[in-house]
Amino acid sequence: MRHNKKFNHLSRTASHRSAMLANMAISLIEHKRITTTVAKAKALKKYVEPLITKAKDDSTNSRRVVFSYLQNKEAIKELFGEVAQKVGDRPGGYTRIIKLGHRQGDAADICFIELVDFDENMAKAPKAAKRTRRGGGKKAAAEAPKAEETAAEAPAAEEAKAE
Repeated sequence: MRHNKKFNHLSRTASHRSAMLANMAISLIEHKRITTTVAKAKALKKYVEPLITKAKDDSTNSRRVVFSYLQNKEAIKELFGEVAQKVGDRPGGYTRIIKLGHRQGDAADICFIELVDFDENMAKAPKAAKRTRRGGGKKAAAEAPKAEETAAEAPAAEEAKAE
């Protein structure tokens, strides 16, 4: 029977898998984004999200529990400081996986895994301008004064040339 055997073993022994996930979690916390395979990213997501949830409660016990997983003082400081402060109001879903394609050597699926609140590009996504059927809207209104200014400046430039 396969009771309680849902997680991906990643073709590694238990000690190798736990060391690899700890190293990847430290890198993710320090760099906020890492590139890896999709299978490892999914395993890392299950590994690191409970640690980030623990970090929201900054107590001695939660620091010790997280340190037992990561074994890196700098990563713990970063996690309980900057990361916990940014994700304090978020109820979960601290990481995002963005697929990139295939690796050239072995055609493995490659992806980014990143902390959601630290991605500047996604956080400041511009709102789409309102579009109308007639071509009006914000874009046309913004361009109209420019056309009037150039029309007013043209006769003044011609008078300056004539003198």
